[in-house]
Amino acid sequence: MSNKSNRLGRGLEALIPQVPPDEESSGRSLDTLPVSKIHNNPKQPRTVFDRQGLEELKKSIMENGVIQPVTVRKTAGGFEIIAGERRLRAVAELGYERIPAYVLDVDSEEKMLELALVENVQREDLNPIELARAYESLQTEYRLSQEEVAQKVGKDRATVANFIRLLKLPEVIQESLSKNEISMGHARAIMGLGSRSDQIRIWKSTLSKGWSVRKVEDEVRLQSETAKQPGKTKSQKRHPYFSEAEDRIRTKLGTQVRIVPSGKGGRVEIRYFSEEELDRLIELFQSIRG
Repeated sequence: MSNKSNRLGRGLEALIPQVPPDEESSGRSLDTLPVSKIHNNPKQPRTVFDRQGLEELKKSIMENGVIQPVTVRKTAGGFEIIAGERRLRAVAELGYERIPAYVLDVDSEEKMLELALVENVQREDLNPIELARAYESLQTEYRLSQEEVAQKVGKDRATVANFIRLLKLPEVIQESLSKNEISMGHARAIMGLGSRSDQIRIWKSTLSKGWSVRKVEDEVRLQSETAKQPGKTKSQKRHPYFSEAEDRIRTKLGTQVRIVPSGKGGRVEIRYFSEEELDRLIELFQSIRG
């Protein structure tokens, strides 16, 4: 198994046993099910379905059939989709009456969300906000710690914490991130501003001027410095060496960095946004020292 699969925990492959037809009664079988009997999963973490991508999937199914079965669980009224909602939608729109499906025994809503989340994470099908909401749902609805959520989805705790923090951004910025108008790097930089109005202003400039992540980070830092030092104006210039040095350190650490020169010396400020991220930085420094 690849390293990537190991990082993602057990994954669906370990949760969908390959059983022969005579074991279908075990509730863990591969079958062809009526499309009309399969219902949507209310805990489905994916909420955005690209129309063009769906049309391409329909063409592929018309040409090659459904190569990868969907995954469902039995319910009182039929079946509920766990993984493969895009395939189910495409087949339904094509008018197909049946679809190949793995049938699993899943006895809790928590496990439903976990399986759907793992499947989407492995396929990289979720945008950052969908991931953030799914992680938060696992944490709040099922009273899991961030460490437990991270273990279930095969991520480190700092990663889970950073995604959940995205939900503190104004709704309009969250939607922009969902639409891929801005990147995760842009969003993380914007979170460095404490004021929602300032966050929205920087976001609007990012869209209208096509700012890079580096440019947004510089603007956020400049605004923070100006706020702390009312007499300082934006017209003051910094030596480009300091910006280049900040960029090199930022790349290594994966977080915002500010160099404040003072005479022949100065200081380096490293920002962290949660205790989990601080733990990650400490572990990184320890590995460098070791």
